[in-house]
Amino acid sequence: MTSNLSPADSTQVDSPQNASKKVKETVEFAAANPDVEQPYADLGLTADEYEKIKAILGRRPTSAELAMYSVMWSEHCSYKSSKVHLSKFGDKVTEDMKKHLLVGIGENAGVVDIGDGWAVTFKVESHNHPSYVEPHQGAATGVGGIVRDIISMGARPVAVMDQLRFGAIDHPDTARVVHGVVAGISNYGNSLGLPNIGGETVFDSVYQGNPLVNALAVGVMRHEDIRLANASGLGNKVVLFGARTGGDGIGGASILASESFDDSKPSKRPAVQVGDPFAEKVLIECCLELFHAGVVEGIQDLGAAGISCATSELASNGDGGMHIALDDVLLRDETLTPEEILMSESQERMMAVVRPDRLEEFLEIVGKWEVETSVLGEVTDSDRLVIEWHGDVIVDVPPRSVAHDGPVYNRPFTEPSWTAEVAANTVAAAGLAKPESDEELRSTVLELAGSPNLASKSWITSQYDKYVQGNTALAYPDDAGVVRVDEETGLGVAIATDANGRYSFLDPARGAQLALAEAYRNVSTSGAIPRAVTDCLNFGSPEDPEIMWQFAQSVDALAGACQDMGIPVTGGNVSLYNQTGGVAIHPTPVVGVLGVFDDVTRATPSGWKEAGQTIYLLGTTEDELDGSAWADVTAGHLGGVPPQYKPAAEKELGEILINCSRDGMIDAAHDLSQGGLSQALVESSLRYGTGARIWLDEVCERDGVDVFTALFSESSARAIVAVPRSEEVRFKDMCTARRFPFVRIGMTDAGDPEPSLDIVDHFSIGLDELGQAHEGTLRDRFGGSVAAVTEAAV
Repeated sequence: MTSNLSPADSTQVDSPQNASKKVKETVEFAAANPDVEQPYADLGLTADEYEKIKAILGRRPTSAELAMYSVMWSEHCSYKSSKVHLSKFGDKVTEDMKKHLLVGIGENAGVVDIGDGWAVTFKVESHNHPSYVEPHQGAATGVGGIVRDIISMGARPVAVMDQLRFGAIDHPDTARVVHGVVAGISNYGNSLGLPNIGGETVFDSVYQGNPLVNALAVGVMRHEDIRLANASGLGNKVVLFGARTGGDGIGGASILASESFDDSKPSKRPAVQVGDPFAEKVLIECCLELFHAGVVEGIQDLGAAGISCATSELASNGDGGMHIALDDVLLRDETLTPEEILMSESQERMMAVVRPDRLEEFLEIVGKWEVETSVLGEVTDSDRLVIEWHGDVIVDVPPRSVAHDGPVYNRPFTEPSWTAEVAANTVAAAGLAKPESDEELRSTVLELAGSPNLASKSWITSQYDKYVQGNTALAYPDDAGVVRVDEETGLGVAIATDANGRYSFLDPARGAQLALAEAYRNVSTSGAIPRAVTDCLNFGSPEDPEIMWQFAQSVDALAGACQDMGIPVTGGNVSLYNQTGGVAIHPTPVVGVLGVFDDVTRATPSGWKEAGQTIYLLGTTEDELDGSAWADVTAGHLGGVPPQYKPAAEKELGEILINCSRDGMIDAAHDLSQGGLSQALVESSLRYGTGARIWLDEVCERDGVDVFTALFSESSARAIVAVPRSEEVRFKDMCTARRFPFVRIGMTDAGDPEPSLDIVDHFSIGLDELGQAHEGTLRDRFGGSVAAVTEAAV
């Protein structure tokens, strides 16, 4: 890439080692030599985009300007194919939805008011393509990047989560990706001292060539500590601090995430970024002290597109321009060209805007933390971003044209021709054989409990520290992760993330709606009040009209569902081009919901501990098995129509669960989703090793379903709860007053001689047998101790 970026000037030396000795391609040189051929296509720019750059500048770009525009106009950084659809998130936000929103879409992360002067910032982002190229560093730097987004808002990071999609569990390449990704996440997050409180792990062959590694971080701050990314104030200094800039990740995430993998184009697979979690830990503490001292006017983390992004976005968001001396950047590799320095995505770096009269204090603080720092330039009163290299101007651009006013595509989209055929291929139409005997039902429960996507993920989560910092109230395998924000009051937040690519393949709109509904339900089961949404929208190529239709359907439906549920999207990420050789992933919109607790000590776990409590099923069960875990695991079938989306019922169910948790009416709650009632009973029983006796006669009679459907249907807006005997009257009165359907289905049972899950009159499974099926799948497949797995991955 180095030689490609060099202008075709016969006086230049092509060797990268002599880069610093090259005749610099200045703005003056570019203006005087308009016919120099430039490798814009190799950098991911189209001919039309290249012509637009020339029109903006009134000349051809310098090689440094071309480097900046190429990374900043990439799909990953500019959202050029998705902007026209993402505007719907703002269009459908009501004034009532904004009442707790302090910072919305457009900043590094959204910020939500949670009461008592506290605010929480949270966001989920993708690092998909780098994590396939180099799983360990790709995943590790994904964690590092999202944590720096949280730091840049002025917050202390307090927790992380991860949302993972891998290929088929038995594919020979899956172990490479799994071991690397899990080790990368654990190495970086554990080293930062951040608890990993939950997430998802899915195995499916559609993700074989494009695994998804989405990472979420959450941070806390006081209202007055919120920081924004802008460069304002004439004469204010622009300071780069943190790690030195190296050649790792040049054009990395921005280029990798902007085109499908194609073995014929090795230039699209540049070096993946390399992370240093210990450097980031120091950077966190250094930033927090800088914020506390009040010496920072604006701040931006350096992630995708590196210095190109930080300088252009800070200047674009400010009230003037910026002048930078690029040769003052501290380097790990002195052979880097100006173009490479601008494009480098080296990790653990931040850029701050500092008043001249506070600069000495700023430098004292970073010096205390032994963080390397260089003053690169200052804010000007022009409307230009000017960058010099050894005294010559190599960049002179309007910053908004780089950061915000790039190309916007209203790409054509059309419904795929196969959707009607897929919708018609229901479970019934395909003639899938349903278990009929009690023994077949029993075997099906065990088969699903041990299937890769429903089996315990403890082999993964045991490699993450869930309780570091001492503020974790709930974590995997509970439905939501819960962390305390304020020790004195117990104020805290719950977060859950969900997605179902199978549902979204069948119906992208309903799949997105059900993802939000499930995350909302999971937060509610913990007892928290849902308040805000972040999303990571993972799709194939936007240049395919059928993929673009999936995307448009998903965004429109998700925006509408957020309006239905009364919670706004605060920010997130779009990841496109997730396909290899023309084969795209299932549309996978990951939705994260944040909820608020007055007191996290009241958080409700997902499993029952005490014997003798009554188990109730909330909601109604219908014959909804299309796209279900049962159809997938037992028959490999994917067709039909996903379960209904019921926003009114979801909100009513949420209010019941929240009120019951707050008032001590329930001791456990678990949502019903993949695997239906069967899987919820399995997980609730195994959570604390307490069994249950379940009667399904009343459910079957009330809802008009058979025992099989009662166990495996994936109807939405349902949950099970364990109610102490002393609270049954209050619980039933609440449900009755709200006219929400509920039915008593069983009792928690310690078991004699051993605990079991007993479906009365049908079958019984001891928890030892159930636990072996549920816990062994990932361990048996990937094996080895945590240390051995980490060493092998590295």
